[in-house]
Amino acid sequence: MSVNTGIIGLAKSGRTTIFNALTKGKADTESYTQEGSVPHIGITKVPEPRLNTLASMLHPKKVVPAEITYIDIGASVKGLVKDKGISGQLLAQLSNVDALINVVRAFTDESIPHIEGSLDVERDIATMDLELAFSDLALLERRLEKIEISLKGAKPPEHQGILREQQILTKVKANLEKDVPVREQELITDETKTLANYQFLTAKPLLIVVNIGEEQLPQAASLEAELNSHYSHLKCRITTLCGKLEMELAQLEEDVAEGFRAEFGMKESGVDRIIKLSYELLGLISFFTIASGEVKAWSIQNGTNAVKAAGKIHSDMEKGFIRAEVIGHDDLVKCGSLSEARKRGLLQLEGKSYIVHDGDVITFLFNV
Repeated sequence: MSVNTGIIGLAKSGRTTIFNALTKGKADTESYTQEGSVPHIGITKVPEPRLNTLASMLHPKKVVPAEITYIDIGASVKGLVKDKGISGQLLAQLSNVDALINVVRAFTDESIPHIEGSLDVERDIATMDLELAFSDLALLERRLEKIEISLKGAKPPEHQGILREQQILTKVKANLEKDVPVREQELITDETKTLANYQFLTAKPLLIVVNIGEEQLPQAASLEAELNSHYSHLKCRITTLCGKLEMELAQLEEDVAEGFRAEFGMKESGVDRIIKLSYELLGLISFFTIASGEVKAWSIQNGTNAVKAAGKIHSDMEKGFIRAEVIGHDDLVKCGSLSEARKRGLLQLEGKSYIVHDGDVITFLFNV
């Protein structure tokens, strides 16, 4: 499963710089995506120490980490809503991502003036929140208009379902107009299922990345804590990142980059931290498979059962699922091999309803 993340932000916030840092990319940061152009798209391998441990122990022919796809949307979200051409296509692409990263500027650079003429992190967060809400409200209004029309020609058996959808959308719209994003609205199960079809932008987990300058690194932790006290919610977090520095470090060999991070007092890669936070916001865990000389990491929702996890690998595995042979990563490492784990009775045979745990190493048995 590749996790898709859309990167948004006001012009000159350093959005493309953050994209380059996350993907080791070299997209042009001097020019900004304009109408009629395409977004930058890059793929990052998810750092996973447990995968490396398994590879060292089992010596597979191939090691395949999980991936995150980042999409740098250059245009204004508000501007995308008004256009049904290329911008409309960009909005559709943004609507299909799993999570959003909003890049907010906090760095000072006189050669790149802020579009508002001054730095104000909270103002810029509020501006982007409004743009996302504007997009969702436009979609809600169009859908509610169509519902009104469809009710006039609907047959009696269809009325209840249409009215229920109208009721849910009206409720969501009213809350959005009160500045409550969909992700923070109190929704019951059937309401959540109905809304999933719409891919509302304010329903998506949101990571706000405050793009700081090198001189602000010593204050990064305190700034992050202060902002999280105001903005942190179940599906929203804030982190700081020195985009320019991380972009430069991304182009270096890892051991050299680690040396520079130590000089700046950085305990971990900002990119790794963003990935960890993204996984937390999305409720993702990792499991591993060992088959055909390949050790592979997979990302799934926490709470996924064995048969659905098998389906993430291939639909045939879900259809023909027989059972899953499961062992925890730590137990396998202690045993040293699958054969030794089998001898010790640590390989468990599980059925369809088994809930996959983070770190499980699974062999799926199936027949099609």
